[in-house]
Amino acid sequence: MSKKIILIVIDGLGDEPIPALSGKTPLEAANTPNFDFLAKNGICGLVLPWREKGKLPTSEDTHLAIFGYNPKKSSPGRGVLEVLGIGEKIKKGDVCLRGNFATVDENLIVIDRRAERIEDTEDLIESLNKIKIKGVKVIVRKAFGHRIGIIFRGKNLSAKVSSNDPKKVGIKVLRIKGQKRMVKILEEFLEKARTILENHPKNKKRIKQGRLPANYILLRGAGKFKKIKTFKEKYGLRAGFIAGGTLYKGIGKYLGMEEIKVGGANGTVNTNLKGKFLTVKREIKNFDFIFLHIKACDNLAEDGKFLEKKEFIEKIDQNLAQLLNLKDVLIVITGDHSTSSLKKNHSKLPNPILIYGGKRNGCEKFSERECKKGKFGILKQIDLMKKIFTLTKGF
Repeated sequence: MSKKIILIVIDGLGDEPIPALSGKTPLEAANTPNFDFLAKNGICGLVLPWREKGKLPTSEDTHLAIFGYNPKKSSPGRGVLEVLGIGEKIKKGDVCLRGNFATVDENLIVIDRRAERIEDTEDLIESLNKIKIKGVKVIVRKAFGHRIGIIFRGKNLSAKVSSNDPKKVGIKVLRIKGQKRMVKILEEFLEKARTILENHPKNKKRIKQGRLPANYILLRGAGKFKKIKTFKEKYGLRAGFIAGGTLYKGIGKYLGMEEIKVGGANGTVNTNLKGKFLTVKREIKNFDFIFLHIKACDNLAEDGKFLEKKEFIEKIDQNLAQLLNLKDVLIVITGDHSTSSLKKNHSKLPNPILIYGGKRNGCEKFSERECKKGKFGILKQIDLMKKIFTLTKGF
């Protein structure tokens, strides 16, 4: 292979046209001279996000698909990926789940699925780790922002259980269904967690301050670790990854990529973008492939903050300038899924993609509408890696 590959995944990059932006998406409205330079001198198109029929795309499934892994066969469950990203070791038989600190009323109606995106959760987590369930060890660890990873450790535990997250506010939390013993264990955990959180000094203080308490746990993504072909075994490439969010760290680790750490890379709007791009520039000589994940666009769109999403895209573009002079490198920029700032949710709309360092097709701007005209065409996400390799010599 003569060219190295840098894959930049901007989480939730695509969007819908927004009236307040004169009918443009945040990406279209953004001032992005560096993206546009790469688009004019590269090849553009659209990528259809992987999703289960009748459902919106998920971050874990779309990322696995980007790397050429069929999520139905390869995914161990969101919980496993979160726990791996946190840095916890998973033992054989462990059942892992991802949790959100959330706010519910006395009738378990969801008021806020993320408890105002609470971040300082360490003392809440410390209290949750005191929960005792007969025959099961419960391990709760901090993940990204309002999220936690939970390990249930014991004999003959099942991951065949549903989520209690309705994924909407104003609706009662769902009843967990599935394997009876595991359902009972999760119900006991949730009941004890709710009692602890309702009476926790931090939440009492938040209520006094007029803020929402983090008084409930929404669970999803139950799974057990499974062994799959690593990225190197699959493609013969030494791969590294840079990410702030625990899920994306977990995906990198699950695929056997090497973590490249960057101080201040935290997955928020305040992430160290400059440090991330400088590190990619420095480290690409040591790797065949680097996956760089940038999170905040997704969160901003989920909160309806389309102006901030536009501004964050502009910040990414400014820092991208550091990679423009690299030689013998293929730069691929896309999203995992689009996220609608109007609907405040993931979207099944296709992702724009640009590939720089090979063929040229002269798109005027990196945007959803322009990429639709690109000669790269429209591609299924699961086929993306194969297509990228056709643009590098030696494949």
